[in-house]
Amino acid sequence: MSKWMVSAKKADFQEIAGKFQIDPVIARIIRNRDIIGEEQIEKFLHGTLEDLHDPATLKDADRAVDILCEKTLAQSPIRVIGDYDIDGVCSTYILVTCLEQGGAIVDAVIPHRIQDGYGLNDKLIEGTHEAGIDTVLTCDNGIAAAGQIALARELGMTVVVTDHHEVPYDVGEDGSRTERPPAADAVVDPRQSDCSYPYKGICGAVVAYKLMQLYLERMTILSPDRFPAGKVQEMMREMLAFAAFATVGDVMELTDENRIIVKYGLRQIEQSGNYGLRALTVVNGLQDKRLSVYHIGFVLGPCLNATGRLDTASRALSMFRTKDRAEAVAIAGELKELNDSRKSMTLQGIDQAVELIENTKLKKDKVLVLYLPDCHESLAGIIAGRIRERYHKPAFVLTKTQEGVKGSGRSIDAYHMYDKMSECKELYTKYGGHKLAAGVSMPEENVEAFGRYLNEHCGLSEEDFVETIHIDVPMPMSYVTTDFVRQLAVLEPFGNGNPKPVFAQKKVKILRGSILGKNKNVGKYRVEDENAGRYDMMYFGDLESWHAFLEEHFGVQEVDRLYGAGSNVICISIVYYPDINVYRGQETVQMIMQDYSC
Repeated sequence: MSKWMVSAKKADFQEIAGKFQIDPVIARIIRNRDIIGEEQIEKFLHGTLEDLHDPATLKDADRAVDILCEKTLAQSPIRVIGDYDIDGVCSTYILVTCLEQGGAIVDAVIPHRIQDGYGLNDKLIEGTHEAGIDTVLTCDNGIAAAGQIALARELGMTVVVTDHHEVPYDVGEDGSRTERPPAADAVVDPRQSDCSYPYKGICGAVVAYKLMQLYLERMTILSPDRFPAGKVQEMMREMLAFAAFATVGDVMELTDENRIIVKYGLRQIEQSGNYGLRALTVVNGLQDKRLSVYHIGFVLGPCLNATGRLDTASRALSMFRTKDRAEAVAIAGELKELNDSRKSMTLQGIDQAVELIENTKLKKDKVLVLYLPDCHESLAGIIAGRIRERYHKPAFVLTKTQEGVKGSGRSIDAYHMYDKMSECKELYTKYGGHKLAAGVSMPEENVEAFGRYLNEHCGLSEEDFVETIHIDVPMPMSYVTTDFVRQLAVLEPFGNGNPKPVFAQKKVKILRGSILGKNKNVGKYRVEDENAGRYDMMYFGDLESWHAFLEEHFGVQEVDRLYGAGSNVICISIVYYPDINVYRGQETVQMIMQDYSC
């Protein structure tokens, strides 16, 4: 069972509510998000693009712009090398499009997941050199590619790194860390400890977006005929759609400026003139709909990731870059089909992983290291994420490849995955990542030692494996009105770092229920609070576990009565959030149950 914790952060909620014309409960939720003081609250509620941080504060951004402008004016070709996930594709598109607009000669290479692996490799550097291109610009990678960048420099090439991943470091005997950024001509990564950029949590596409803003502004001065000043704002508005798409797709926290980028970027995606973006929404049936974080994270984004997993992410980049509407629609259709195939393969992989855990001693491990040799390597991260959700433990899924073993990990809040992996880096041929996610390559013979080391040194307690649900307000359902639900929209966009607010109420009677949905996986219930107020309630969670809970506490017969004539015995506590149901033009409030207990 989950552990429920009620947020109890203090503030004068009535005063905040009066000043900002919001409900006191909304004021409390904002405080629960650690938004403190009038300036922060104002930015949270009404922040605009004018509130984004100054890109010039990114370390080496000025040097990178100098290099790119110099190459543009000299018509010296630049090659952008990206990554095969959502962030990498969007970063690449932003850089190539803006550099072209500035007058640069530029092309792009996105590594093949299986043939090339993540980020820079010697073959990519040598191929760029042989093509007569002397400048490499990375995006969403490069910070951990010291060897490849050294090779490029030996070949007389210029290298500019743009990235957002953790900077590699060495640990001294006293526990101190010494960062080891690559010896590139410029390294733009807010994770560098000596970077003064005020917010470290941006994705690779936002780093690219910020750099291109500076580049285009400089080019309006150096080459006003080619790129007049008035086009910068227009260009950056279009690129905002891709920065927002990547922010959601890379599961960055929706705090600080990320929240503003996504808030405005979602609206820009809806009205984008980019044929690829529009085609992607059409083939997924989302045209003319108001897009949310959910649509990017669970519908559109996975289509981009699927092409990088099962084909080549260059197809996704081509979709964004094409000026032919029919070609955009054709590629978008291919991406959707690939994603449908990916879903089926993922379910098979998850079943294999669960079977391995349940039937071996792995179930007792605190860090789950699963070796699935026949699993498609591109699905390792997705499967690791699902296993992490199911067992609430850090999980790695490793697969067999021609070069050895590759894998991905997904973590829980209590376990800094990258730091722990760094303690045994001698086991790997390559690794990288951050607190909650990581990738790794290693010889097959090191798999057992990898799992053993992580478990022996994990530092996790049983308490860390209990999922914690943070309740914003213990609030009776009778407080909820349609106006209140609409007010909750001021807190959007919801996502990682800014979750949808949840409430709790005790002594809720579950009177009667029915099972809905094509797959019979949704529960609909009529419930009653202790003041005899009655409401509709939906449950989209695990019905099998829900029914097992009810049967354990109230008996099989009572559960049967619940779905038949009705029950007057089942009384529980629930965690919920309110929603508005629209049926035949009529709006009614309904509750969405998130968790339950006796």
